[in-house]
Parts: sequence; C-alpha cells; structure tokens
Amino acid sequence: MKNIVNKKISILGAEKSGIAAAKLAKSLGALPFVSDFGNPEKFRENIEILKIEGIPFETGGHSQEVFNCDFIVTSPGVPSSAPVIKNAIETGIKVFSEPEFASWFCKGEIISISGTNGKSTVTMLLEHTLNQCGKRTYAGGNIGIAFSGLIESIREGEFVSLETSSFQLDHIDSFKPRISMILNITPDHLDRYDNRIENYIASKSRIFENQDGNDYYIFNADDELTPKTTGDRGTNEFGFSLKQPLKNGAYYQDGAFYFSKAGTKEFICRRSDLRLPGDHNAANALAVMIAAKILQCDNKDIVKAFLSFNGVEHRLEPVREIKGIRFVNDSKATNVDSVWYALNSFNEPILLILGGKDKGNDYSRIAGLVKDRVRKIYAIGSSAEKVYGFFKEIVPVEKVSSMEEAVKKGFTDANSGEIVLLSPACASFDMFSNFEHRGLVFKYIVGTL
Repeated sequence: MKNIVNKKISILGAEKSGIAAAKLAKSLGALPFVSDFGNPEKFRENIEILKIEGIPFETGGHSQEVFNCDFIVTSPGVPSSAPVIKNAIETGIKVFSEPEFASWFCKGEIISISGTNGKSTVTMLLEHTLNQCGKRTYAGGNIGIAFSGLIESIREGEFVSLETSSFQLDHIDSFKPRISMILNITPDHLDRYDNRIENYIASKSRIFENQDGNDYYIFNADDELTPKTTGDRGTNEFGFSLKQPLKNGAYYQDGAFYFSKAGTKEFICRRSDLRLPGDHNAANALAVMIAAKILQCDNKDIVKAFLSFNGVEHRLEPVREIKGIRFVNDSKATNVDSVWYALNSFNEPILLILGGKDKGNDYSRIAGLVKDRVRKIYAIGSSAEKVYGFFKEIVPVEKVSSMEEAVKKGFTDANSGEIVLLSPACASFDMFSNFEHRGLVFKYIVGTL
C-alpha cells in the first residue's frame, strides 16, 4: 500500500470513478481536487457528494489548479489526447487511471476482464460463480461500483471481478491482476486510437503487462486479433474455444463444456446448464470456468452458478411480453459486433431499434443478419440518417425522433411471436447520459404500454 498522506491529487472527471477516487484519496489522508470539463447540470448529485465530503472541485473547464499536484488520476471518459492530459505529461506530472490508483490499496486478488464485447456479462457471472463456490468476490470497475469504491470492503483472501476498459488500461503503471482476461477484440473506439486497430490491441494487451509466473492470462483462442501469449513473462496461459479442443483451457464439444490442463480433459457441465442464450455467452462461460478452475472451485458449484445466473441488466435483458410480443433491452450494445451477437441470439423475427452517437460504424458486418432476421428497423438518434441510408435497400427503415416513438411504433407494427429489440450499435450521448439511462428509458416506456 502506498502512502499518500498529504499528497495533492488532481482527479479528472466527476462521474462515478472520479467521485470514488476522490473519496478514497480523502479517506487515506490525501488532498484531492476534482476537475471536470463538463456542465455541472450533468452531474448535480455528484457535486453534492463533493460538497458533503468537503472536497474542492471545479466544472466547466480545467484550470491551472489541476497542475498544482503530486499526480493526476484520470477517468475513462477523458481521452489521452485531451490537452489537460498532454500538458500534464509534458510538464512531468504522472497520470494514472482510476483502477491503477485503486489497485495500490487493494488487499484482495484482482481478476481483470477486458475485451470489446462481453466484459459486463463475464464480470458479473464470475462474481456470481466465485461467491457460489464460497470465495467472497466483489464486482465493479467499468460496470457498477468503481474500483475505488470497493477498496474499503475487500479483505485479504477475497477477490474483485473487475471490468477494465482499454481507456482504463491506457494509464496503468504497476497494475497487476492475479488473473487477466481478453475476451475478444474487434474494431471499436478507434477514434480514441488514431483509427489504428494495432493501437487498440496494444492498449488491451497492457492488461498482462506486469504479470509474471505467479499469474494467469485467459484468452479467446478463436479470435484472430486477441493476443494468444503474454510473451516471455512466464504467465500461465489458458485459452477458451467453441471450435476446437485445447491442451490448456476450456472448450465446447458435443453439447458439453470441458476443462483441460496439460492435456488432461475434464467434463464440467452440459451447455444446457447455462441459462444465457447465444454462442457468445457460451464463450463467456468458458472464460469464467477457467478462472473458477484456477481458483480450485468444485464443478458442482460452478454448475449451480451457471444454472442460477439470469444475466446482466441492459445486456439482452428480457423486459416484458405483451400480446405475445417480447421486448428486449440490449442498450449496452454500443458497437456493431454487439448487435451481431444480439441478432444471433434469437430465432424470432425482430423489429430493431438502431442508432445513437455513431463511432464510425461499419454496418456491412451485420447486413446479412439484418436481411435474414430483422423485419423492420427504427433509426434513432444522431446517426438515424446513416442507418437509414445503409439499410433502406435491405429492410424497411423508419426514422423516428425519440425512444418513445420507436417503442410505440414497434409495438404497433409487431405481431405475436416477434421481438422488439433495442440494440443500438452506438453510444448514447446524443440523447442520454449513458447506456444505462437509455436502457432505463426504454424499459420505462415499455412498462407504460
């Protein structure tokens, strides 16, 4: 544990990770200062927290006060290209991500989960599984409670299942998980990485940068872009696959999940023991299974966990069925690949709500699936024109002005046995504060039908 008593710490961002880092810093005797470039109306409740805690802050820009510090802790929403970050680095001020900062004070073991898709599901399923196996585990990070907000709860011998984004890995230094995972890599957030996929891969790969022979790396053996090795670090490596048996790892074969170590094969459970739909969730379960086996969990407890896990809010979340029409909330689908997984998870005809703040989406990846499985698209948000232009020759597309209009038109147009699916492929910031807000609005509107 580092001593930060009386250290001046500037914290960039007044969202959940910034607030959690500020409160942790203060509790450990440091002198935090929170600075956010945004409008204070956006995070009024968080400002009240800072006032109650007696933590100084500023909003609407970053003043010179930011640089009057020993180091900076940055939130994932602040790009590395932001002038405040560049200026700090140029003047020799260290910049750390919030998970890096929190890791200095974590008494338990860190299991860090990254990847373009599936992070939230794996983070929550792993927490559920390890707790079912009698290993006290907390979930957080880029989902739920920020890592800094968990520190006071985690004791020695306990675990944290930590969703870790590439943005959070960009500013690590000594961050060292006991187990790290990269679930998959597909083009996403490339606007933050000079539109170069290799930069994005390098960022993800930092997850195992500090690991050694006492640690473990879990990777997707089926994914072309996911690194298959940590190099010469001596880290223990386990793959997972839906397509092939593996000497070290977990795989699917003939309706069952198997775990293998040094070529010794062990049956774990049937695929049907996992309640989550879709091949992507089968892959997610294999990754969780490896971590559970590394930590010496009993197979019967793993099966109990799989049978009792119902999924993650805003990720293919069943909301309601009315007159045989099912409404599904997949608001966390903020990229095209997430929509690909969603469309592959259902056999029924789909009425799809698509659009939001576009991140350079290439919709050609899902064009065939949309033609086969989607009966109509409701184009929403600032990318509505782009969605309309791409899909209008493939399926009927209607541009709508609000989530309420999209849901109500979907309800009117759908037949019994069909699905109205919110799976936007875009960020939410054009109309909502985040994907959770978007999903909650969708569920509220469905609830009023």
